[in-house]
Amino acid sequence: MQNKRIFASILFVLISLVCLGQKTPPPPSTPAPGPGFILPIDGGVLLGAFFAIIYGVKKMVFNKK
Repeated sequence: MQNKRIFASILFVLISLVCLGQKTPPPPSTPAPGPGFILPIDGGVLLGAFFAIIYGVKKMVFNKK
């Protein structure tokens, strides 16, 4: 058990160092849209929310039995 904790700690430190060593992305070349610009919600997000609600209701109904 102790070996797993040491291994996990070393892995966490190494991953953190790799993440810190990454270069930051370059700034965007196009100017940002104005304050009146509204981003539309994609259909996939609404479809995912719909299925999540259906799944939650199904879980609630079957857990009552």
